[in-house]
Amino acid sequence: MRNLIAFVLMLLSSATSVLAQVSIGIGLPGMSIGINLPVYPELVRVPDHPVYYAPELNTNLFFYDGLYWVYRDDNWYASSWYNGPWGQVGRDAVPLYVLRIPVRYYRQPPAYFRGWRPDAPPRWGEHWGGDWARNRGGWDRWSRESAPALAPLPVYQRGYSGERYPQQVAQQHSVRDQNYYYQPREAIVLQHFQSRGKVGGRGQDRGQ
Repeated sequence: MRNLIAFVLMLLSSATSVLAQVSIGIGLPGMSIGINLPVYPELVRVPDHPVYYAPELNTNLFFYDGLYWVYRDDNWYASSWYNGPWGQVGRDAVPLYVLRIPVRYYRQPPAYFRGWRPDAPPRWGEHWGGDWARNRGGWDRWSRESAPALAPLPVYQRGYSGERYPQQVAQQHSVRDQNYYYQPREAIVLQHFQSRGKVGGRGQDRGQ
């Protein structure tokens, strides 16, 4: 009986470990998060950061390392296209340079940002708690000189709006492969494309 209980506990522990690994990655796309952009957004670089933001939108949309990133309802989401579909990203997997975006570049900051320094990143360790802070210790310490280069913007997407916008993920990746050759750096971004069999690396965006 003891051996049976130990075996069941071992199985439960393994299942929990697998779920934890899955939860920190990018979920399968298909999620609607209440964003409906009619056209490709204007994207402007966040000064001294390898990230773009969308100053004309009333939403927290960024572009980094070949993906769009959205912060909404205390969750992060990512997509390779400006209007989704979106996959949720576990907070332990969000790239550090996305977490380091200063508060002032959030166009729809949540109430708990109030009082935080506008020129500093959000206080994620304070907000998400000690376990998160220990797991990602030093996330807010970096040298501007060591920051990676900006990924080229996927400007080819300007030609896809309204009825032309590709709704199917397979179609999105097909169009991307024909127009955008950037090779991602971040492991989580590579995972996003490799899981769909699509990773760039043949050059740069032809639209630049």
